Amino acid sequence: MDEREGFKKHHVLVCGGTGCHSSNGDKIKNLIEEKVKEKGLSEDIQVILTGCFGLCESGPNIVVYPEGVFYSHVELEDVEEIVEEHIVKGHIVKRRLFKESYVEDKIKPVSEVNFYKKQTRIALRNCGVIAPEDIEEYIALDGYSALAKVITEMTQEEVIKTVKDSNLRGRGGAGFPAGRKWEEAYKYDADQKYIICNADEGDPGAFMDRSILEGDPHSVLEAMAIAGYAVGADQGFIYVRAEYPIAVQRLEVAIKQAREYGLLGRNILGTDFNFDIELRLGAGAFVCGEGTALMESIEGRRGMPRTKINRTAHKGLWQKPTIINNVETLANVPIIFQKGVEWFRNIGTEKSPGTKVFALGGKIENTGLVEIPMGMTLREIVYDIGGGIPNGKEFKAVQTGGPSGGCIPAEYLDVPVDFESLGALGSIMGSGGMVVMDENNCMVDIARFFLDFTVEESCGKCVPCREGTKRMLEILERITEGKGEEGDIERLESLSETISSASLCGLGQSAANPVITTLKYFRHEYEAHIRDKKCPAGACQALLEYYITDKCIGCTKCARNCPVSCIDGKVKERHVIDTDKCIKCGNCMTVCPVGAVIKR
Repeated sequence: MDEREGFKKHHVLVCGGTGCHSSNGDKIKNLIEEKVKEKGLSEDIQVILTGCFGLCESGPNIVVYPEGVFYSHVELEDVEEIVEEHIVKGHIVKRRLFKESYVEDKIKPVSEVNFYKKQTRIALRNCGVIAPEDIEEYIALDGYSALAKVITEMTQEEVIKTVKDSNLRGRGGAGFPAGRKWEEAYKYDADQKYIICNADEGDPGAFMDRSILEGDPHSVLEAMAIAGYAVGADQGFIYVRAEYPIAVQRLEVAIKQAREYGLLGRNILGTDFNFDIELRLGAGAFVCGEGTALMESIEGRRGMPRTKINRTAHKGLWQKPTIINNVETLANVPIIFQKGVEWFRNIGTEKSPGTKVFALGGKIENTGLVEIPMGMTLREIVYDIGGGIPNGKEFKAVQTGGPSGGCIPAEYLDVPVDFESLGALGSIMGSGGMVVMDENNCMVDIARFFLDFTVEESCGKCVPCREGTKRMLEILERITEGKGEEGDIERLESLSETISSASLCGLGQSAANPVITTLKYFRHEYEAHIRDKKCPAGACQALLEYYITDKCIGCTKCARNCPVSCIDGKVKERHVIDTDKCIKCGNCMTVCPVGAVIKR
């Protein structure tokens, strides 16, 4: 063992994000520690529970340094072998390597895996690297140095100018410049001001903010304190979903540690600057991601949007000047002060500098969390980082921006991802959901799915959203059930226009986006459903018809497994389905050993 104090022969980083946690990540970490202790190697081996590595599809994940060996799908039964073979004997356990880490008898370190090579990690810079519950690990990577610089060397105007010059745009929706927002609150005179971190992440399949809070909570606390100093606020609130227990627990630990180190509370770092942070737990209402509804909830009322007479920076929480930024926006702030405006603006595009974090999901090989420089094309994200579409299927569309976003077809795969380009296609950046769809996805049904979510989550305060989205959903349900009528497309277009222009808040104003974009790019699918009573993708159950081709070998499996006995045929002869009796359960297709049953 090296005689240098604190030297570790190996660092074993175990993913402690929600996905890996649900697959025994914490237990794997504890078991590795036990095995290391049993072998008397505790002085040489440091085992750390980190935040999310990003490759959620392959979890639980472990990375062993200094080699950077990336193990995936690790089970409790694998721990002893990894400790004995790799850590003790130096023999890499090849059967548990991530699929791209072992190619042509060569072992790639985690940094060379395609999933990571094209990423630029700024907001996620410490996730999967540090122990999130150890403030000293954050400080070791220059954590809180930006706060120290700001409150001891810079005026409030200089801080705001830095954020304005960086052109950091809000990562939670429409991309409003953070510096301009801060400047408005700074200029508005009041006896009390507030900073709010919006961590009410409600998009289906989205986990960007949660992963940052779980993996690097101090970056958000530091950014909120910087914002507080800039605008003259001494109180901050983090509004986070109670459905995020790991994030909540790590935030509680981080806030306590920051207070103990004099980085929150009174007279921060010996100055006269005071700033503290409290958590407020939301009950999981999607509408509370909207700023005014969020403030209503913090104030103790039902989360419903306010009529926005005044800017939040002038009259927000308890009618006092308030800054609301989402988690990812805040996570970018400290590093801008550490590395400078020019460094930040050299990443991304002129109008959309920096990076964006996406939760990449759907029909994609590498499901997970990715952070890409603005301006990267959709094709690079889907194929180079995401690994392409599974099972050799064709790419059909990608939906960005969650239920408020739009569906972008294959012809626009080479469009750069930035605020302006996505907006031009009828979609939005949103908070960062990105759902990939293949040839088997029905775009009418996709629109129905997102409308169903919006109807469920509408607060009901305004009529266009409350009633209009329900009417749209009813039409979409009829169409997917084979009951669509001529004129339904025009009704959807009319309702979309009304809801978008007349709804009170962003939820209703953007609710029709999935319908608008699927009508724009996939109108032929709506027409096929309505006029031909066919689903081109073969996804809408009511419009399916099962058919047995001449590939049938007459094994009788389909007939024996049909729950309504609608399949006839003799042994070793082609079978036939009585479509009038068929309930379209798909069991015949599932059990056929030669793929003779098809949907049409």
